[in-house]
Amino acid sequence: MPLYMTQFSYTPEAWAAFAKSPQDRTEALSGLAKKLGGKVLNLYYSFGEYDGLAIFEAPDDVSAGALAVAALGAGHVKATKTTRLLTTQETLEVMRKAGSAAYKGPSPK
Repeated sequence: MPLYMTQFSYTPEAWAAFAKSPQDRTEALSGLAKKLGGKVLNLYYSFGEYDGLAIFEAPDDVSAGALAVAALGAGHVKATKTTRLLTTQETLEVMRKAGSAAYKGPSPK
């Protein structure tokens, strides 16, 4: 199954709620992924532009997008960015395919 990474940022209101009542959101996110035919592999929190990220499997891009949109719908997430991840084997296949294709760039005048 394809792998995806969704980076997310919580709203200030969500952080206030977590401060009053800390919660592990892994189970809730896993349940949502399962409903869409996927599986959460890991949930991490981070410093920087995004508050955290989820690594998950989904049957296809539409299902992965639906997971991100459904999570946003609850109102506690203010931003997401979902990236399709390639395994090393998939990347090797990309390299082989690219190596067998010829493409000529623009020529200078």
